[in-house]
Amino acid sequence: MKKTFSHLIQDVQEQGKCNHCGGCVTFCSAVNYGALDIDENGKPCFSNIDKCLECGLCYSICPQTNELDEEIKQNAKWQEPLGNIIGISITRAKDNEIRQNGTDGGVVTAVLTHLFDSGRIDGAVVSRNTWHGRIPCLAKTKQEIINSAGSHFNSSQGMVQFAREYSTFSPSIKALSELRFNSLDRLAFVGTPCQIIAIRKMQALHIVPSDSIAICFGLFCSGNFFFNDTLFKNLEKEYQFQYDDIEKINIKDDFIFSLSSGKQIHIPVDKLAPVKRSACNFCKDFSAEYADISFGGLGAENGWTTAITRTSIGKAVFAAALEKVLVSYRVEDNPKYVTQAEKKIFAASERKKQLAQQNLADRETSGIRVIS
Repeated sequence: MKKTFSHLIQDVQEQGKCNHCGGCVTFCSAVNYGALDIDENGKPCFSNIDKCLECGLCYSICPQTNELDEEIKQNAKWQEPLGNIIGISITRAKDNEIRQNGTDGGVVTAVLTHLFDSGRIDGAVVSRNTWHGRIPCLAKTKQEIINSAGSHFNSSQGMVQFAREYSTFSPSIKALSELRFNSLDRLAFVGTPCQIIAIRKMQALHIVPSDSIAICFGLFCSGNFFFNDTLFKNLEKEYQFQYDDIEKINIKDDFIFSLSSGKQIHIPVDKLAPVKRSACNFCKDFSAEYADISFGGLGAENGWTTAITRTSIGKAVFAAALEKVLVSYRVEDNPKYVTQAEKKIFAASERKKQLAQQNLADRETSGIRVIS
């Protein structure tokens, strides 16, 4: 029996597994008829159930179902324990402004702008900061790509102006819906592991406009965290800092809040587990195993980025960027640095897989349904 959006609600949403990536709504076969929509909490929902074609497309491309798993593994040449790995590098952007504005070493922004300048892409699906958190956007100019850099806070934004919550996640797949109104056909896509999986499933089915995505950049992901008023007040009291002083949020071994004074506040990731999205407890992918290149701060010193090249396209793009816009970490400074980074990534990936397996087993045993 073909599974439809009604099954997706039962098997994913009611089980607390929905990533809110937006893929099911964005690529709904009946999108022009208004069958599905995103509610005020970011959750996919029926807009008009009578207009649903019951084609099953939404179920197939959801990153939390097992549909198309073998196809995307074969396409990505995936292998144990965490996907195909061609090489691991520690780099940062040559451009000082990009380094200052970007997360870690500004490497993703540097590579994107290089691809744009060299004509390899004509746009990028990214996310950018707004007064209510990061939102997906289709960057069509170099400046728009640069403006999307980082996960920083503007120190002039107080808690009230910043809205009720800040999320570390942006449902970037939704930005692809803009392609219906644009003629861009060579895009880079930057997203979390669950988003990359959804894109790969769309590409396996040859769904327009996923064919416009020339390269996928995946981001290391410990989970999607919601920083609300109450949480920040408790953190301010415990760690002795002021919310308005936060300029940037980063995740390496810990959550790192960079303050305007230059001080950094380190908070263990496990301490923020209560505000992590339920679906993240069932995700097995830390290092974006299906991306062309994966990026993250884990294993790298402050101001540097760890990058994993996974495909021939990713290898070629990263090699060109190394020649023009990136600086490599000096092996002479620490010959074991890349090996140490690799061990940390493998360890973080294994922890996430084990946690997901245990949570899935517990959910099967309990039979509890949680609306995510």
